[in-house]
Formats: sequence, C-alpha cells, structure tokens
Amino acid sequence: MRSVTATAAQATSFARSPRTGKLVLKLAAVAAVVTLSGCSLFSSKKDPNPPAPLVEFTQKLRVQTAWSVSVGKSGSFQFSPAYAAGSIFAAANDGSVVRINAQNGQTLWRSRTDMDLTAGVGTDGSTVVVVGQKGRIQAFDATSGKPTWSAQAPSEVLSSPAVGEGLVVIRSIDNRVTAYDADNGSQRWMVQRNVPSLTLRNAPGIAIGSQTAFVALPGGRLSALALNNGGPRWEVPVGDPRGTTELERISDVSGVPALGSRDICAASYQGRIGCFDLLNGNVRWIKEFSSDVGVNLDDAYVYAADISGAVTEFARDTGAVIWRNDRLKNRVLSAPIAVGKAVAVADYQGYIHFLSREDGAFVARLSTDGSAIQAPPVSTGSSVVFQTKSGTVVSVVAE
Repeated sequence: MRSVTATAAQATSFARSPRTGKLVLKLAAVAAVVTLSGCSLFSSKKDPNPPAPLVEFTQKLRVQTAWSVSVGKSGSFQFSPAYAAGSIFAAANDGSVVRINAQNGQTLWRSRTDMDLTAGVGTDGSTVVVVGQKGRIQAFDATSGKPTWSAQAPSEVLSSPAVGEGLVVIRSIDNRVTAYDADNGSQRWMVQRNVPSLTLRNAPGIAIGSQTAFVALPGGRLSALALNNGGPRWEVPVGDPRGTTELERISDVSGVPALGSRDICAASYQGRIGCFDLLNGNVRWIKEFSSDVGVNLDDAYVYAADISGAVTEFARDTGAVIWRNDRLKNRVLSAPIAVGKAVAVADYQGYIHFLSREDGAFVARLSTDGSAIQAPPVSTGSSVVFQTKSGTVVSVVAE
C-alpha cells in the first residue's frame, strides 16, 4: 500500500487505496477512518474516482510470458526484483530470498531468513542484501545463497538496499543514509537528513554509479553522496513543496532515480519530473509532474506514470512531451519500462499494458496472477521482469 507517514510527534497518518489511489486519513487517537474525496471528509458508496475500464484494441505486438516463479507475498510492503550477473534476485515478506536464471526461470537457490522482510533485494551479482523487521540487514553470497553477515540499520527500512562499488547503501525511514562494507557489513559512514513532518510511506530508492550514491529523499530532494565518505557532491530539488497544509506540501522523490551515463532523471509526488547532470546536478530540464512510482529511461526517452494513471514519454535531452496516454486512469500504475518496440506498465489488477514507443497507443496486454503490480520492474536486456503483490515474479518478452 502506498501511504503517508507522520513523524512520531503526530497522531495522524495517511494511506492511499491500492485500488483508487485516494488518500485515507487515520486518526490514531480515536481509531476513526474517513476517506478524503475532493474537499469532503466523507466517503460515499459510489467511488468518485473509478478505475478506467480496460480498453479494447487490436493487438499489434506479440508478447508472452517467458517464465514465472512464485516467491512469496509482499504483505503491506513493496518488493521489487533486481537483475545482476545473468540472474533475477527476489524476496518476499515471509523471509524468502531466491536467485532465478533470467533466461529460463530456473531457481538456482532459495534461502530463508529468520525474520519478516520489509523491502526488495539489492545486489551487485556477488553480494545479495535484504532488510527486515526493525532495520535488521542480512547479506548472502550470490553464488551459494548462504548467509555471510548481518548488521543493524538505525530504524525501519522500506527501500531496497543499493549494492555497488564495494558498498551497501541503505536509507532508513528516519532519513539516515548509511553505508556498509559489502564484504563484512562493517559501517563505513552515515549521513543524517532532515525528516519532513509528513512523508509518503513508499520506497524512494538509491542508485549507485561513478563513485556516487544518488539518493531519492522525502521533501523532494535528490542528493548525490560520495561513496568514499558520504560527503555531499550536490543536491537538487525535484519536488517543490507548496500549499497551506502539511498534506499539500508532501513532495517526496519517488521510485529509484534513473541513472544514465551522463544524466540522472527522477520524479516526485506533487512536484516535478526532470533530468540533471550527473557530475554537478545542473538542471537539463524540469517540468511540473506528480508521480509516486518513479521513472525509467532509455537512450532517447524518459517514461513516467503520474498519479492519475497517465503514461508520458518525454524526450530525454529536452523534456519535450512526445506522447501521453491517459486511458489507464486510476488504475494505480507501476513505473513504465521500455521493452522492444513498446513501453510496458502494470496496474492494480496485475495486467501489463504495452504501449507503442512511437505514439503511446495500446499494442498488447498480458495478464498475470490478478494481484497488484506496484513495484518497479527491471530489464534484463531481452525481457522485463515484474513482481506481483501475491509473489509471482514474471519475465515478459515482446517481439
């Protein structure tokens, strides 16, 4: 579930319906729940924002499931797969961790932690890292699946660990970014960031490259930290907190920043979308946008789904809108991802929709297990891999 988390000093929190994307206000003191619908605090029996019905179209693209593997349910957390060393690594809330051959779906090993997990897998192909209850970190050898070390994060972790260049970098919900040695788990550095009064209870991610950790943060900030000591290289505002209430001012960066060779792109909730220079953070382009699932990119384009359910393709160099498909309204979409001649995006019913890269028209559709797909998909180069809330990891190819 996508939700909004208050600081410990506050008595309220907010959650988003996985079906409609609406905000739900939970009053902890009186255990009352009401639905925010427009300007009213009272819900009606009729959904004011119903999911768009599936569009009928002539299928023009051949898509198929290459393989699927059951890993385990996500529970109330978000679990996304990771791709490295020719394998897909995935985890589940019950503590299961698996390595799957990305070509044929063969399970190479399956391990089980002694704790419930709270986020997806991080790996560089050598070390596999998961996080569990109360911020406990567990690492495995990627070849054998055997546990190698464990460590303790400062608080609960909802984002997948980032593993690369000899480090494991983790952001906990108290907004501390901590780096651990990938070989033995010893802490290398820690950076404390300010915590906004209200934040989305989602999984803003971390990308590692060029000896830098690029960290998506609550409050709409994208921060570049030096891997050797956590020192700041640059920081830019992707979000632009505005409004008269704390709820209106939520502008967290969403999803995992999309890392290119010379730029990095990101989007925020109630904020903006943009691409920035990798070395100094200079703005290449930025536009008004609201997303809670993040972005993906390829050599020429940036793909993003906004909170209303519209999918947009932007020119990567200028930010110009190439096309926009708004016929998946209120279907609670995943981040889109390029696959072959199409852009794939999943929804709350487990459908994967394929849109033409040229004009955004529907070209194919594929069903999975019927449960929501909200976690970021990953590309293997020849396929894309999604993980459903019910725990199916599915590899899809498009021709």
